[in-house]
Amino acid sequence: MRLNVASLLVVLLPGLAHAGDAPLHGVYTEDIDRKADACTNFFDFANGAWRAKNPIPSSMSRWSRRWASGELAKDQLKVILEEVSAKTAWRAGSVEQLIGDHYAACMDQPKVDSLGVKPIAPLLAEIDAIRDTAGVQRMVGRFHDIGIGVPFALFSGSDNHEPTQVIAHVYASGLGMPDRDYYVKTEPRFQEAREKYREHVANMFKLAGSNEADAKAAAGVVFEQEKKLAEASLDNVALRDPKATDHKTTFAELQKLAPRVDWAAYFDGARLPRADLNVAEPKFLQEVDRQLAEVPLASWKTYLKWHLISDAAPSLSTPLAEESFRFNAAYLSGAKEMKPRWKRCVESTDALLGEALGQKYVEKHFPPEAKARMQEMVKNLLRAMGEVIRGLDWMGEQTKAKALEKLSTFNPKIGYPDKWRDYSSVRISRTSYWDDVLAGRRFGVTDDRQQIGKPVDRGRWGMTPPTSDAYYNPLLNEIVFPAGILQSPAFRLDATDAINYGAIGVVIGHEVSHGFDDQGAQFDAQGRLENWWTAEDLKKFQEKGQCVVDQYEGYFIEPGIHHNGKLVLGESIGDQAGARIAFRAYQISRQGKAPEPTIDGFTPEQQFFIGWGQFRGDETRPEQKRLMIQGDPHPVAEFRVVGVVSNLPEFAKAFSCAPGSAMVRPPEKRCQVW
Repeated sequence: MRLNVASLLVVLLPGLAHAGDAPLHGVYTEDIDRKADACTNFFDFANGAWRAKNPIPSSMSRWSRRWASGELAKDQLKVILEEVSAKTAWRAGSVEQLIGDHYAACMDQPKVDSLGVKPIAPLLAEIDAIRDTAGVQRMVGRFHDIGIGVPFALFSGSDNHEPTQVIAHVYASGLGMPDRDYYVKTEPRFQEAREKYREHVANMFKLAGSNEADAKAAAGVVFEQEKKLAEASLDNVALRDPKATDHKTTFAELQKLAPRVDWAAYFDGARLPRADLNVAEPKFLQEVDRQLAEVPLASWKTYLKWHLISDAAPSLSTPLAEESFRFNAAYLSGAKEMKPRWKRCVESTDALLGEALGQKYVEKHFPPEAKARMQEMVKNLLRAMGEVIRGLDWMGEQTKAKALEKLSTFNPKIGYPDKWRDYSSVRISRTSYWDDVLAGRRFGVTDDRQQIGKPVDRGRWGMTPPTSDAYYNPLLNEIVFPAGILQSPAFRLDATDAINYGAIGVVIGHEVSHGFDDQGAQFDAQGRLENWWTAEDLKKFQEKGQCVVDQYEGYFIEPGIHHNGKLVLGESIGDQAGARIAFRAYQISRQGKAPEPTIDGFTPEQQFFIGWGQFRGDETRPEQKRLMIQGDPHPVAEFRVVGVVSNLPEFAKAFSCAPGSAMVRPPEKRCQVW
């Protein structure tokens, strides 16, 4: 998956001017560091000059043409939202009324600031009024109704064993720091994070009205309760194994697992069927059950207040939003200042009303030509993957047949949904930004819950159209590319095929290969969590994966801190296979056509790889790198680039790299899963 300034970008629309014999563009030559050697450090060569001339903006934790593209999409959305919010006569419930009024309410910063913590005062008062554990559980249900997932969370999802059906999934949640290791690991950076977190919790309580002593005491209570939850949680590597979180159970068995939770009241309140469901982490639910019995009521109230304040802070007055930023963005990821108000309001509108806003976005910024070209590229990538599978010398025919069957069922989604989500029931006004946030959240929660107990709706999307990202869903065997990622540098209508296959083509190949990485390979052609490998082939597959683990374990971001190879295994398989498949697909795309030209001294093959390096060439703050090393399944950008090309003979050939070059791994150490 790809998580991913205007003047620096060649946006998609200018590409529409290309027609007939107009010359196609090649690589961004001005981005290339001519002092670097492609065969020694391709990351620096491909776009080191761009990074030197474009320092990371103060509000960002990483920066590249790709990240600038994602921020450009927000500039485009700003124009849309300013246009619709300038009018007030829109029909109630229309797309324009909803997104325009939400944006206008968010942009009324003087009013938001004047209210301080008052918008959440009624909920704080309800917490104060709790008299027993039944009241705690009622408040948990109230929190879940508005998308605050503490101490556990419940969402809809396909059944791992019957993926055509949607069931409830109960997940571990309720932590204020990124993951369990921040609570339990002893390295100095985690010890420091714990101290910073306590200070942050205390500061937030003070902003909400507590005195110094009470705020400090509350921080201690919150940390100790969360620490116990963390100790009962799986770590990030364990969570990558689908079998580790596959615990389908009946409603009656759920009641036995955590008997102090009034599941009947919870399910009735949420209007959920008392049907089979999945419990991702049973041990965690048992800890919640224990805490309901043993944690004092006063501590539960403090814990609930904290998560309400923390969750609401970005939507409240400036002092609360700034304190939230100081810990979650400045300390953890290194950002130096908050994003401007307008950009945060764009992000809020996209998060809560994304497909409504998305309709306006694709009207202006995603022409039919872009979708048609992407569809052709996807077709070639799937064909290339099929050729790779058929040509494997380590996989037997039985497993190959299963792999090809799975490939044949892939469902690509490009740009935007065929059927837009209907938000007309959401009550949005310019009166209260916080009330709008609650209304949007309630809609999202209700919409999600209404899927449970029904056949899966394959038309639903997990990302909004303006999102600059992509994903693969193993249960539905679908690859999804929102319109937001389909602009420069990932995709340009005015670029050579070599460039597009090297950038968005590798992304497509990455998502395709997720169906065959260490996680995706555990799901069959129907999306079931079921083994389709022979024992011998599975062993060979795991051995090839271990090569990737070992390679990335050797990549350090600073002395003593290196990648966890098991954590980044799936994404690294995706990158390496994606590049190999995309290169083959590019060759397929040229069949029956004249070779593409050498442009600015770069052959088509060189353009392909530079396209990848320039798309992926992030400059990243040290804090963000440490955050990624700890919990992100994606490697940092430098190693996503050099880790891939160093395994590809096609790269060495394209740049005439001699054996022994830094970007050429010896044949005996070369990693090739697909």
